[in-house]
Amino acid sequence: MEPEIQPLAPQSAQEAQQPPDAPAPAPEGEAYRGLRWIFIGSQGLRAGWSVAAFILLLLLFAFAIGTVFSRAHLIGGRETFTARSGFFSELVGFLGMLGAAAIVALIEHRRILDYNLTGPRRVSHFVSGLVAGFAALSALVGALAWGGWLHFGPIALSGHQIFTYAGLWGCVFLLVGCVEEGTMRCFLLYTLTRGINFWWALGLIGAICIDLVVRGKGQGIWGVYVIAALGLIPCFLLHLRKSPVSGFWQAAWVTSTFFGFGHTGNNGENWIGIFTAAFVGFVFCVSVKVTGSAWWAIGCHAAWDWAETYFYGAADSGNVATGHYLTTSPVGNTLWSGGADGPEGSLLVLPIILLLLAVLLLAYGRKRPATLTAPVTAQVAD
Repeated sequence: MEPEIQPLAPQSAQEAQQPPDAPAPAPEGEAYRGLRWIFIGSQGLRAGWSVAAFILLLLLFAFAIGTVFSRAHLIGGRETFTARSGFFSELVGFLGMLGAAAIVALIEHRRILDYNLTGPRRVSHFVSGLVAGFAALSALVGALAWGGWLHFGPIALSGHQIFTYAGLWGCVFLLVGCVEEGTMRCFLLYTLTRGINFWWALGLIGAICIDLVVRGKGQGIWGVYVIAALGLIPCFLLHLRKSPVSGFWQAAWVTSTFFGFGHTGNNGENWIGIFTAAFVGFVFCVSVKVTGSAWWAIGCHAAWDWAETYFYGAADSGNVATGHYLTTSPVGNTLWSGGADGPEGSLLVLPIILLLLAVLLLAYGRKRPATLTAPVTAQVAD
């Protein structure tokens, strides 16, 4: 799916971040012919083949590891949403993703860290992401409580259980952040950035929407349609202007829409919750742009889920965890309370995400734009 791209003139800062064994761009004007043209572009293996190989390997690894875990009785059965079941389920995805990324990186002569995991101040970005995620979810819960749409019940844990479950759920949601951000904002965002244009992006999003129309997954699917529609005009204008950063934002549009699509299978999701997932996915793409890596996104994602599920004991995509600290319950109109979906299904989540985006841009957007390890595409020959 990767279009033939004429690379920009090399810059010293970009060259310094390329791994020593990365495939060199093809000399200007050099034409690939035959099978080589089908598989190899100006930046190595074409992005479409990289994505296809990654997805296939991820499914194969996850199936194999899941089978082993199932036979060892680590996953499966009729367990509720517990820290144990959550940990091993996410571990399947993490190991599958790591194995798939390692093989594709080997084929592409890259390092795994090249997939948006390098960049400056990685530890501080991760920590600030943790703080931002917890603060944003706390602001949402506070707004719901202030409006009377969420009530606090008794504390559900005591003594050593508080710290035990805090640590267990912390491990679970760190894996969640690594798996979902590693797939979306690391591998897919990086790879699509170097090989996508507006028409490929539109085709991929169209395929997602057609799948939802054909299979139908309840009212939640409108959240996917909304994020798909919102990105249409901005991405088309970038395409018309032949902006050098067009590839990144086309990739952000696709991965954010796909992230919302991936949440349509969750129990209890409404259209607001699905749109929230996609919108937060876009904010995480922005964080990669302004910080130079996905570490802020990983920390924010993990802390948001941990605060919602463990600390406040609210429903997360319709699931209430076993072993949460506080107890909360929605009250009143589901449009404002979120109902069974949890706080993410409330309309109040939208200004909270806008506030999160504003804080992100104020903290990092005024600084010199971070240099991404992903190649920045130049004009795309459509």
